[in-house]
Amino acid sequence: MDPADAKKELGRLLDTRFTGVLATSAEDRPYASLVAFAVFEDMKELVFATPRQTRKYDNLKTNPHVAILIDDRAGDPSDIRSAAAVTAAGTAREADGRERRERIAIYESRHPNLKEFVRLDSTALFSISVQEYILVSRFQDVIRISP
Repeated sequence: MDPADAKKELGRLLDTRFTGVLATSAEDRPYASLVAFAVFEDMKELVFATPRQTRKYDNLKTNPHVAILIDDRAGDPSDIRSAAAVTAAGTAREADGRERRERIAIYESRHPNLKEFVRLDSTALFSISVQEYILVSRFQDVIRISP
């Protein structure tokens, strides 16, 4: 896949998928969580929300290095050969103040059904500064994309 097609495929995955699997770790112990995400137009930043009383939140406060896997599996055995997946690797930080309000607007436009959840005082909103996307298609075609 050439770089232009890879960027198009990346855009398609980020536009058509609403959830991904967030990988965090603390004390050398990995942890994976399903999260609803939103992406900035320039693809340099992803946002997600989580309750503060979770292992995910504790892990993020201990170690901000994260990855999120977003894929287009359909639940079919042929997915292993036909599905595309992207890993966004970066650093997460909790948004607050004006930054939080701006990111909540982006999150709510993507997930209007989570409006009440994201506005709770007990919900943290995290922003991932993406350093690299790793796109895998056709089982083993791997392309790295810088946002």
